[in-house]
Amino acid sequence: MCGIVGYIGPKSAEKVIIKGLERLEYRGYDSAGIALLNGDELNVYKKQGKVSQLKKLLAKNDSGGHLGIGHTRWATHGEPNDVNAHPHESGNRRLALVHNGIIENYAVLKNALKAEGHVFESDTDTEVLVHLIEKIQDEGNLTLAKAVRLALSRVDGAYAIAVIDRNNPDIIVGARKASPLVVGIGDGEFFLASDATPFLEHTKKVVYLDDNQIATVSLADGLHIRNTNNEKQPPFIQTLDLQIEALEKNGYDHFMLKEIYEQPQTIEDAMRGRLMAQENRVRMSGLDEYANRFIRANRIIIVACGTSWHSALIGEYLIEDLARIPVEVEYASEFRYRNPILSENDIVIAISQSGETADTLAALELAKSKGALTYGIVNSVGSSIARLTDAGSYIHAGPEIGVASTKAFTGQVTLLTLMALNMAKKLSTISNTYFHTLLAELERIPTKVKEILEENEAIKYIAGEIQDRPNALYLGRGYNFPVALEGALKLKEISYLHAEGYPAAEMKHGPIALIDENMPVIVMATNKSAYEKVVSNVQEVIARKGSVIAIVNQGDQEIRAIADHVIEIPDTEEPLTPLLSVIPLQLLSYHVAVLRGCNVDQPRNLAKSVTVE
Repeated sequence: MCGIVGYIGPKSAEKVIIKGLERLEYRGYDSAGIALLNGDELNVYKKQGKVSQLKKLLAKNDSGGHLGIGHTRWATHGEPNDVNAHPHESGNRRLALVHNGIIENYAVLKNALKAEGHVFESDTDTEVLVHLIEKIQDEGNLTLAKAVRLALSRVDGAYAIAVIDRNNPDIIVGARKASPLVVGIGDGEFFLASDATPFLEHTKKVVYLDDNQIATVSLADGLHIRNTNNEKQPPFIQTLDLQIEALEKNGYDHFMLKEIYEQPQTIEDAMRGRLMAQENRVRMSGLDEYANRFIRANRIIIVACGTSWHSALIGEYLIEDLARIPVEVEYASEFRYRNPILSENDIVIAISQSGETADTLAALELAKSKGALTYGIVNSVGSSIARLTDAGSYIHAGPEIGVASTKAFTGQVTLLTLMALNMAKKLSTISNTYFHTLLAELERIPTKVKEILEENEAIKYIAGEIQDRPNALYLGRGYNFPVALEGALKLKEISYLHAEGYPAAEMKHGPIALIDENMPVIVMATNKSAYEKVVSNVQEVIARKGSVIAIVNQGDQEIRAIADHVIEIPDTEEPLTPLLSVIPLQLLSYHVAVLRGCNVDQPRNLAKSVTVE
């Protein structure tokens, strides 16, 4: 959940690394730091707070150099402060290291190193690792790469690291295990980073490191990769299809707002080449390759975390409703700890925007060990989940910088809809007429999302009405119950207001006790199959003086007559409603957060990619 950047080449290392850290700040912003080598002089600067604070510190110092490493931190071990910020130095001030992950056996290692006279300045597990590398390097008079390899053989946990050596100012050593690290190959220069965004403007040629690989980059010798068994690994160079414009705000006040407005395009991109409405079919190469496993599966288990878990719940409704295959949705963080029953006849689908979520990766590894077929739904090309699974699909949403997920959610739901339709067609569980209706209507969803976005000012006004309320309740039924959960999560994440999502029928089993004149209740009221029951839920709220904000289909007069506020969405087939009903909730949470003066793109205590347990 931290961000790493490294650079070696003819450019100013400081400028490249700082720009890269700004692009990675969505991964953590408790503190930031940089280590720069200028000849044999190693200069380390670190500062609590955002990268902007580090920039102010650097403005007072002239360090120079064309090699360096940088880090933006989301704290795990040790509170956020200047001392615990990365990079961390060895006791002899020869080495500097940045780290994303957790060294689980750091306490044992630290005690052993203390007994040998090592003195530690911070409370971090990372400082233990750099001292361990120092010890091994000194004892054997070893190269940096060999010392790193031997040190990592004694480490338990997850890591992506970059290390530099004052006595060898021509190389950077990077390594990974269960945390992402990518090498960028430029023209006479190399980059290391947690993802490709920090160096996209310099090169699109990348090598994604696999677990237990150690990369050494040098201007003299190029790129060399070995694994922890000291075996040479040929680098697999890929060329990214990603534009630098995708990393900029392009006139929007926040990345989150930009990403909300990108959804007509990103939903269309998720369908491109897959939705063949004129041919009356859905083509998904990953699913089609294993079609027999899917249609004969005893059940499908979907594992995910956070927003991806909500999209998984919608996937459960879709697959069971349309394809009639049993589906279970699991929190990835709980799945492997309850000794789940898995077999070769099960399919495990993992959903993750980053493709690097540690708990989801661990759940997949368990599933593979039991012989289950694994399928990934991710956004990040070349990510760990994409490489680990037997098959999968990319949502093609482009970089999502805002910590609160928006376009990735609708991309995931779009793919799950396509998967459900693909399976339903193969199994003949819905009629051809209904299948064609759903395809044609899905094709119209991007245009309907545009219509909803035109209601932005009206939604902003409603946000002003609830911005000072301490709590909010979100209610939904059927397909829109997970949307209620997602709406509540968005409000919590970025405005710091307490909010809960509930099945509307469950309100009477507890939450109704909370309703009074200070409780806004946001109701998903687009379900045609349970419309009268939703109207009854609204009446129950009104009877207790709660204020109602209702998401309704266009032309709904019954709820309009009784609700305090109504947001209309275009009519669509019920299985597709989550792709529309979630849009007003995203805008509502965004405007509430802005009105409350919150940092929308970088909410406190959160990071975009959760790469540690």
